[in-house]
Amino acid sequence: MTTIIGVRFKTGGKMYYFDPQGVPVSAGEDVIVETARGLEYGQCVQGNTDVPDQTVVQPLKRMVRVATEADKKTLARNKKRADEAFVICKRKIEERGLEMNLVTAECTFDMNKMLFYFTADGRVDFRELVKDLASVFRTRIELRQIGVRDEAKMIGGLGTCGRELCCCSYLEDFHPVSINMAKDQNLSLNPAKISGVCGRLMCCLKYEHEAYAELQKVTPKQGSVVDTPEGRGKVITTQMLRGTCKVQLDESPDHTLTEFQCVDCCVVKGACRNRQNAAAMAEERRRMEQEAAKQQKKQQAEAGEASEEAQGEQPAEGAAPAEGAPRRRRRRGGRRRRKPQNAEGAPAQESGAQAAAAPAQES
Repeated sequence: MTTIIGVRFKTGGKMYYFDPQGVPVSAGEDVIVETARGLEYGQCVQGNTDVPDQTVVQPLKRMVRVATEADKKTLARNKKRADEAFVICKRKIEERGLEMNLVTAECTFDMNKMLFYFTADGRVDFRELVKDLASVFRTRIELRQIGVRDEAKMIGGLGTCGRELCCCSYLEDFHPVSINMAKDQNLSLNPAKISGVCGRLMCCLKYEHEAYAELQKVTPKQGSVVDTPEGRGKVITTQMLRGTCKVQLDESPDHTLTEFQCVDCCVVKGACRNRQNAAAMAEERRRMEQEAAKQQKKQQAEAGEASEEAQGEQPAEGAAPAEGAPRRRRRRGGRRRRKPQNAEGAPAQESGAQAAAAPAQES
C-alpha cells in the first residue's frame, strides 16, 4: 500500500497524487508540492489515503510543505504579475500582427516559468514573440495553443441553464459528446439549442444518455406495429421518460390514438415492412387508376370536339363551295392509264380535240 494525498491546482481541475512524506494533511489545506515545471501552490482535496501500489504511477512527486502565510502572499503577488504579463503579451501580439487570441497567463510559484495560453485557427509562428517576452520578463516563456473547450474552462461563464459552466465548476475531464446523444433524447437538432458557449455540443448531453439508452430497449420505435391489450396498431408517438406510447389501433373507426404502457406493447417484427409495402402498392394502384380515368376523359372530350367540328364543317346539299377553298378532284377507280410513247421514248402529243375533251370529262 502507498500513502498519497490528492491535490488540485485549479477549481474544477484534475486531481493529482503526491507523496505527503509522512506529514498528515487533511482535505482543504493548502500545500506546496513539487511538479514537473517547478514548485506549485495547490489545495489538498483528499487527505492521507492508502491505495494499492498498482493504482499509482511511480515515482510519486513529493509534497514540500504545508502552505504558510508567506506562501499565500507570494501566490497573490504572482497572480498580480500574471495579470500584468497578460496585458504586455496582448500588446506584443498586436504589434507583431499575429492571428492568435490570448486567453490567459500564469506563472509558477517560484517564478521559474511564465505560461501563456492562446487559441488560433491554425499554426502560428510565435518565435519572435517569445524572444520579446523573454527580454521583458527575464524568465522562461512557454506558449501553449488550446481548444475552445479549454478556453471556456479557463475563462468561465454561465450556460443556457443559468448556472455556472460545468467544465469550470466541477468537471475534471472533457467527455466525448456526439449528435446521436441528442437524437436519442428526442431533442431539437438546432445547433443554437444544443451547443454551449464554446460552440461545441453541450457536455450535459452525456449526463442522461445512459438512462435514455436503457429506455430505448423497452420503448417501441415510432411507426412500428405492436400488439396491445386492445388489438394490433401502429405507434404514433412515444414518451420514453414516462414509459408510454400512443397507438392508432387498426379496429379504431375514427382513427383515435390510445395510450398504453410500453411494457404492455409487443413489437411485431416484419409487420411494419409488410404494411409499408402494401400501402405503397395500394397507392401506386390508386395513382394508375386515376391516370387511366383522366386519360379516358381526355380521349372522350377530344372525340366529342372532333365530331362537333365535323358537323359544323359539312356543307349543305347543293351549296356552292366557299370562295378560295381548293376544289376536290374526284379520283376514278382502276389503274391509271399511261400515255402512249413514240419510238424515241418521248410521250406522244395529244391532239387538240382530245385536250379539249379532257376538262369536259372531268367536270
